[in-house]
Amino acid sequence: MELNRAVALAMAFGPAKGLELVDALTPEPAFKSYHLLPSVRGYLLKKLGRFDEARAEFERAASLTRNARERDLLLDRARTCRTAAALRETKSEAAL
Repeated sequence: MELNRAVALAMAFGPAKGLELVDALTPEPAFKSYHLLPSVRGYLLKKLGRFDEARAEFERAASLTRNARERDLLLDRARTCRTAAALRETKSEAAL
């Protein structure tokens, strides 16, 4: 339920607000092996442009799910974040 609240907060007040709640939930033992927590965290980090962190969260979520289709989707999101991070780095280097 709190994870849904984090997504709602992110939609209403921006991804940083949602991430605050998700980060508060992270230490809870019930969420240690729950793949949706790192999935939501990855989504919010991606929205904030924190692609390397988002990639790591999507990969963690993929490692926790037992559903092959969901794993493929999460790994695809991780690849998208890797590409976005590389593009940002390339643009940053070009600006120097």
